[in-house]
Amino acid sequence: MGQAQWTEVDVFLGSLLVGEDEVLAEATAAAQRAGLPPISISPAQGKLLYLLAKTLGARRILEIGTLGGYSAIWMARALPADGHLVSLEYSPRHAEVASGNVARAGLVGTVEIRVGDAGQSLPALAAEAPEPFDLVFIDADKGGYPAYLEWALRLTRPGSLIVADNVVRGGAVADGLSRDPNVRGVRSYLERVAAHPKLEGTVMQTVGVKGYDGLSIARVLD
Repeated sequence: MGQAQWTEVDVFLGSLLVGEDEVLAEATAAAQRAGLPPISISPAQGKLLYLLAKTLGARRILEIGTLGGYSAIWMARALPADGHLVSLEYSPRHAEVASGNVARAGLVGTVEIRVGDAGQSLPALAAEAPEPFDLVFIDADKGGYPAYLEWALRLTRPGSLIVADNVVRGGAVADGLSRDPNVRGVRSYLERVAAHPKLEGTVMQTVGVKGYDGLSIARVLD
């Protein structure tokens, strides 16, 4: 069992249960044509985020790391008519591609993409004293994950979910001696989730078209 079989199963399950449509497929194609790195979530992971948002009855979603807008489209589709998704993206080029994809998805009034370093965008967002976010999805630079978690806690409410992608790193997360900044970042993130008195969480290891990795899901406690 390995990558070939993981991909085969992912494709089968995707065609059976996920139902990626032309808008989502074009979002992926547009990102590829623009030369964006192929690191977006898979269709099955997109459907999971959609279902989490639906189950929560989410009205407000915060995304840290837009890339080409694929995940934003999945989550925004779960929002009610008055819902709002704020997505933070460091790269102006990525944001440009994502904006085009969001427009083709008919979500311009729902999705707001803010360009800049999240280390600056998050304090600026918090200074606006926004209504709490019901769901936060973190999929950006792994070294920033611990700081992003702290900002997510400030911007959410009891019952909100904080989801972080790529936290297993092909199993490298278990290596406490790793000097890889990505591994160190996700380890610190998970340690903070485990120790924080206002969080309860878990990690789901995943295999599929994106290889071997995992998602952290944490719930903000009352």
